[in-house]
Amino acid sequence: MITSNLKKFYDPTFTVSNGYKESLPDLQNGPASLIEGANVPIQQVGISNFKLPLQFPTRSGDVLTLETSVDGYVHLDAGKKGINMSRIMRSFYKFQNDVMHQDVLEYVLRMYRKDLDSKESFIKLNFNFPMLKESLRSDLSGYQYYSVSLEGHMNEQGVMRRFIHMDFVYSSACPCSYELAEHARETRNVAAIPHSQRSVANVTVEISDAMHIEDLVEVCRDALKTETQVMVKREDEQAFAELNGAYQKFVEDAARLLYEKLDEQANIKDFVVRCAHLESLHSHDAVSRICKGVPGGLR
Repeated sequence: MITSNLKKFYDPTFTVSNGYKESLPDLQNGPASLIEGANVPIQQVGISNFKLPLQFPTRSGDVLTLETSVDGYVHLDAGKKGINMSRIMRSFYKFQNDVMHQDVLEYVLRMYRKDLDSKESFIKLNFNFPMLKESLRSDLSGYQYYSVSLEGHMNEQGVMRRFIHMDFVYSSACPCSYELAEHARETRNVAAIPHSQRSVANVTVEISDAMHIEDLVEVCRDALKTETQVMVKREDEQAFAELNGAYQKFVEDAARLLYEKLDEQANIKDFVVRCAHLESLHSHDAVSRICKGVPGGLR
């Protein structure tokens, strides 16, 4: 029914009293009788991609302020209609001026459990982390950006699990293509160029102790050798071609090389890696997945 006598007017002077605030309807926190569908628990309820500038520590002791996308969730029991979504953001904003060490994430997760009366809580911070990368042979340098997520999960017993997700971009030169190109040169004196492609390793590690992002980057660099370059002159381009020739790899090789180096890190409890070679020969990608193999761990 349309009510014609409603005022179409916004009053900027209106003040909310305590009594008026108490009178506001709150269906989201209503009784179980208002539940739609099955009255069962929901593993994660919350909000995703609220953004703010946050401070992150570097290995050198400096602090970087980075635009960050935050996901916050809690567990919802059966018998509860919903949660107060705004508390996810309001609770987090209490820590907006803190440097985002792992212990800060633990405080946030404990506050989520308390403020939203939940058994479990989840947090994920998504950002691009810059590192200055020197060119291979020239005097140039430029910033390489790494897509990183810090994730925390606290269970009903108050035990926290901590994860780092990172995308590492590298070049992969195909060993088979190299041999075929050499064969064409040697047997028929025909110019042939082996194919290589930009590739990406999606790395997730569960850590037992704090780990600097720079350390995880260096583990990947040490494993794969052929990270893409930022600033190049002709001598750098030639060096990169030599580097790819020295460290040719199939996608299976990339996964195993990362496994070897990640498995050596004492503060990494578990890991899972997905390598994708974005083929220049094929119209599809070559993919390899590998995990540490911890019972009940990451898959």
